[in-house]
Amino acid sequence: MSTYFPKGEIARKWYVVDADGQTLGRLASRVARILSGKDNPRYTPFLDTGDHVVVINASKIKLTGVKAQDKVYRHYTGFPGGLREEEFIKRLARKPELIVEEAIKGMLPKSRLGRTMATKLKVYRDDKHPHQAQQPVAIAPVA
Repeated sequence: MSTYFPKGEIARKWYVVDADGQTLGRLASRVARILSGKDNPRYTPFLDTGDHVVVINASKIKLTGVKAQDKVYRHYTGFPGGLREEEFIKRLARKPELIVEEAIKGMLPKSRLGRTMATKLKVYRDDKHPHQAQQPVAIAPVA
């Protein structure tokens, strides 16, 4: 069986996803699938065949259960005693784009290919975005 290669240049579409009232994990998995190209019939595992995704209303994302109170984001600065923690509620108020972006990037491959897939993701706090010229197609909310 020979390996499939898409012929010609890959035509990338633009999609816009409204995160208003959607669950973070369900939204992130759906967007990661589009970015990786798995919804595309020309999907090839070792090529970036995904489309561009614009996520709007990131500040209106929700979590189920008590995760909104319990979830903590941690990172280590590299220095002694440098473990930094930030609660979900505080990060949502400060930088909601980062919450959505990290959730989606965490579902992409941890490789050079995954990093190029992540460059096609644009996340915005409210419903305004500068990508109207690309004529993005709206995707229906996840049930």
